Amino acid sequence: MITTTHMLVGAAIFARPGHHRLTWAALAGGLAPDFSLYAMFFWYRFIQGKSARVIFDDLYFTPCWQAVFAIDNSFFVWGGLLAVSALARTPAVPAFAATGALHVLMDFPVHNDDARAHFWPLTMWKFESPVSYWDPAHYGHIFGLFETLFILGLCLLLWCRFTRLWPRIVIATTALMTAAPAILFGP
Repeated sequence: MITTTHMLVGAAIFARPGHHRLTWAALAGGLAPDFSLYAMFFWYRFIQGKSARVIFDDLYFTPCWQAVFAIDNSFFVWGGLLAVSALARTPAVPAFAATGALHVLMDFPVHNDDARAHFWPLTMWKFESPVSYWDPAHYGHIFGLFETLFILGLCLLLWCRFTRLWPRIVIATTALMTAAPAILFGP
């Protein structure tokens, strides 16, 4: 699923007006399992000058990149973090860990040839789902429509929960950025 979805799911579960640390922790937990991908993309695209095609067709599948993804998408890493977070004195730590764990759990059934090794460190085996969140050859066009509607539903929920101007601007921007491609180009 796209990172925005994971962040919005975390916000829908944990974010509350006036609880900024909890909100930011939930958003960060939704981003964390994908953060390495963004960091490596930024480095290779803007520092090394590689094309996006080289990054996603070649570098993405190298053993080095896959090893990083195995760690930050491991059920064991996030499950362990979630277990340890129960000892935290602030609810922000469990919110971060729970949202990160939910992120990898939600990604598991919707990655085909770009699957991650979710059972690291026990194995580098990957479950290649028949469904992809993005690839039309694996129902990505159908899942993409579902995900767009899901994101818009989460935005509506958050819109109702947050009544102040700045959160609503962020929510409305997220909804518009999600809906715009579907409106302009079709599902």
